[in-house]
Amino acid sequence: MSDAPPQPAKDETPEAPASQPVDLVAALTALLLCQLAGEVIVLGLRQIYPALAFPGPVIGMALMLAALVWRGVPGADLDATASAILRNLSLLFVPAAVGIVQYGSALAEFGLALAVALIVSTVLTLAVTVGVFVLLAGNADDR
Repeated sequence: MSDAPPQPAKDETPEAPASQPVDLVAALTALLLCQLAGEVIVLGLRQIYPALAFPGPVIGMALMLAALVWRGVPGADLDATASAILRNLSLLFVPAAVGIVQYGSALAEFGLALAVALIVSTVLTLAVTVGVFVLLAGNADDR
């Protein structure tokens, strides 16, 4: 017997090379440029229509969607960066949890009133939304 390490069989595939590093800066730049473009578009539109109340990041998200549709695929950098952001999205809820702990005494005192206000406002919002939809859907059928 020899002390040489065993050689892989000829039909075995060799190990894949290490994956390429992710260009986090380029991917974050693309995401932030889309958001900035959306903000600029909304600010420009507000010069023409001052009552416009539309969030710029939504326009930026639409621009990113258009770029991805045009390109076909997000690319490894953008995919890895977006996945990392989504995996850590729950960290954004930490400040809310800290606020709940910090204002626990106020929540204990006014918690029932807050809960009732939230439930009533949600139900009213849903009812108005359904009513407007039914009204508009009925008008669309009359045409």
